[in-house]
Amino acid sequence: MTMLVQFLKKILLIVELAFVILFVHRDKVLFFGVVALDQFTKALVMKSMVPGESIPLVEDFFHLTYVLNPGAAFGILSNQRMFLMVTGAVLILATAYFYPLLKKSDACLRFGTTAILSGAVANLIDRVQTGYVVDFFDFRIWPVFNVADIAIVAGMGLMIYAILFRLDDEVSDIEGARQ
Repeated sequence: MTMLVQFLKKILLIVELAFVILFVHRDKVLFFGVVALDQFTKALVMKSMVPGESIPLVEDFFHLTYVLNPGAAFGILSNQRMFLMVTGAVLILATAYFYPLLKKSDACLRFGTTAILSGAVANLIDRVQTGYVVDFFDFRIWPVFNVADIAIVAGMGLMIYAILFRLDDEVSDIEGARQ
């Protein structure tokens, strides 16, 4: 019985530690979670499929399609590997430079920036390793994309929301406090 109690205490301690890490280091958890999930899903697709293969999951709506994308979103700047790698590296360095300012900012702006950064890093890893990005989510009405692309688009949405609706409220609160 005491072994069971000790085991449960260890489990609770691990859960408590996980919650502390999650709430104290949310940005880091988001960043590393997106990069890890993106790389894991890409590795799974590369191991299980051949380029060009498509597996229908919901007929005529959603497929897993293994695509090697040598360009950026929608295939633009195709075969511009060096330009895309330099652009990705500049984005990462700029975000790292300005991140201390963002830590004091609105949570939506911070999480949006972190999501964009994690997506950029995940796609940059592919570009550096192989010269292309692995895409696989295929809704047939939209270009094929991956987890990193979802993070980038969601991050942009959060940033736009923060800029249009939340930062204005913070500025108004600051101006109201001055008067």
